[in-house]
Amino acid sequence: MSTSQPFYLSFGSCFQQDKMEMSTAGPGMLSHQQRSMKRRRWGGLRQQWKLLGLFEIDQQHEFYSLTCMMKEGLAAAIQSTIDDPPANELTDEDFRLEVTQIHKDFTMETFAGPVFATLRGSLGMTEQEYQQSLCSENCYLQFISNSKSKADFFLTNDKRFFLKTQNKREIKFLLGNLKIYMEHLRKYPHSLVVKFLGVHRIQIPQRRKKFFIVMQSVFYPDDRINARYDIKGCEVSRWTEPAPEGSHIIVVLKDLNFEGQFITLDQQRSWLLRQVEIDTHFLRQLNVLDYSLLLAHQPLHHDERHQGLSFATLIVRAKKSVNPGSSPIHMNAATVPGAVVDEDPALSLSETDSGLKTPHSQAASRSSSPRTCAKDAGPASAEAELQDFQAQNRRLLPNLKNPLHIIDGPEQRYFVGIIDIFTVYSFKKRLEHLWKRLRHPGRSFSTVSPQTYCLRLCQWVQDHTK
Repeated sequence: MSTSQPFYLSFGSCFQQDKMEMSTAGPGMLSHQQRSMKRRRWGGLRQQWKLLGLFEIDQQHEFYSLTCMMKEGLAAAIQSTIDDPPANELTDEDFRLEVTQIHKDFTMETFAGPVFATLRGSLGMTEQEYQQSLCSENCYLQFISNSKSKADFFLTNDKRFFLKTQNKREIKFLLGNLKIYMEHLRKYPHSLVVKFLGVHRIQIPQRRKKFFIVMQSVFYPDDRINARYDIKGCEVSRWTEPAPEGSHIIVVLKDLNFEGQFITLDQQRSWLLRQVEIDTHFLRQLNVLDYSLLLAHQPLHHDERHQGLSFATLIVRAKKSVNPGSSPIHMNAATVPGAVVDEDPALSLSETDSGLKTPHSQAASRSSSPRTCAKDAGPASAEAELQDFQAQNRRLLPNLKNPLHIIDGPEQRYFVGIIDIFTVYSFKKRLEHLWKRLRHPGRSFSTVSPQTYCLRLCQWVQDHTK
């Protein structure tokens, strides 16, 4: 049985195949064949369960040939960066650079290679480490989600990086705004916006060119994650039927599935509220909507909940927290693992300044609220930018390989990231907005102006955190 088929299909197809083989077998062979088929069927099921709903792209898989070419092309592209590292200062030419490498059965183009190599380095990732994960002998995994996207999703075998096919318009949008994106990450190195690590195009003879991007997985490491959510801050089409009890198929749940729950962070809540506001304001400036706040959680182990903060641990985590070239960390800024220091009173805004609604029952227990994403919002001066920088970039990051997207609360570890940032509020989207207003009167839906989308997602995070 091929492990590339979904669990609920592979069991049935195996069963049908078993029946056909049994019907043609002689009586003397029946007992042996039954045992053999049973071993084969359950062996395959064990492999499916081991992968937790991700499907290995083995030699029988339709994407096996493609992913092998992707690996080969990526290995050569990354090796070029290893052999010729980017300069300390990026130039305009680096952002426009296109490098084509010819292979036996395909060609691979790499866009803005030095820019993405610089970003990878700023995340504390070596090129050798990146190459090993993307180009190892182990098969990629295919992720089949309940998303409406027509893109193909692949995951490295260690589940650290996502590869996703994109259309030409989306790639053009990303590359056209790459400078702005990099500047945002420079200002806010702890940003929750997804980290794009490479943009490529593969051309196979007699086939259409295929663009794909490499991204850091928000849900890494995922060994103990027990629930995943895709949040847009609205209600229409935002419910997904959960997987049956005991099922090993991964289902990404949505807004309405999360109702009645909270992201419990305590001391880090104010940091999260402000960072979501900063990131969504940035996306509003790009005139985009329909992005998602990815959210997952897992229980903390006893030793993770009660770990002490030794000087050695503080040094390790402080190094992770300070981006190369940033202002130095204040060593007295945090005394609790992951804690955010109370901001200077001058930095705090009242509930009425925020422009967001806060239920009276929550106002007393919540110390801060996001500021508005209004059209004239955002840092008004160099001093305001410096205050934001100081407030947002002093969170002690966990000593993990994906620290920027992990926030520990008192009892739970949360994985948080903002993805799918390519939908521009075009004329077509404006028409879709009008149509949905007629179809769903009085209900909230995803196709709204970037300004409304920004405010609404900030409000959702405020209402669902404590």
